[in-house]
Amino acid sequence: MAGIAATICAELVVIALLLTLGWNVVEGEPDAPAAVTFEARNVSAEETAPAGEESETEQAEFEPVPRPPEPERAEPAPLEMPDVPPPQPLPVAPLPAPSPAPAPVEPPPKPSKPKAVIRPGRNYGPVDTGPPRSANDSERVGTAPNGEPMYAARWYREPTRQELAGYLSTATAPSSALIVCRTVPDFRVEDCELLGESPAGSRIGRAVLAATWQFRVRPAIVGGRSQVGSWVRIRIDYRQTVRR
Repeated sequence: MAGIAATICAELVVIALLLTLGWNVVEGEPDAPAAVTFEARNVSAEETAPAGEESETEQAEFEPVPRPPEPERAEPAPLEMPDVPPPQPLPVAPLPAPSPAPAPVEPPPKPSKPKAVIRPGRNYGPVDTGPPRSANDSERVGTAPNGEPMYAARWYREPTRQELAGYLSTATAPSSALIVCRTVPDFRVEDCELLGESPAGSRIGRAVLAATWQFRVRPAIVGGRSQVGSWVRIRIDYRQTVRR
């Protein structure tokens, strides 16, 4: 409301100033344009006093309003740290007891030397193999299928290439066969059996057994005598050329 009153007072002062100004009208010709002359007069101090009071009132009206004091900021309460117990020292592992020193290794006792003991009435020596073999005796190389001794064969007449060619043609070269036969009169052999062939599956064993009817072999000699009916071992090798 004070602001509105000050505004109204200012407007009244302006109107008063305008009213104090006088003007004179100059008479002239009726058709001549009218001229208006303004005359300025001094305004007394009394008349200007309301304006000064009005300005003071305006100043009083527009004095700055003091700002309200800012509220004091509350300081944050200090954080309370929980009580942490001091770290406990780690338990010290007990040191293992020192192991006892191993007992010194005693050297093994020296073996006693065997003493020869001679008992009367007993004979010692190699196994009895019969009468000693002479220089012409056949070499014993094993045991025959019937359990009798088996000797290395000696040819009375070797088979020819032509005699074996038809049989060995079914075998694979090179290969070899080992057979055992029983000697009969006239330097012939019977009851032949295959002991083995190399390589396996070469079919030379079957081929040799089929050709034994042509073999002429000497009987084994034991003690300087020919033993007809003894068992002999025969080996046949088949190469690029037949070897007998």
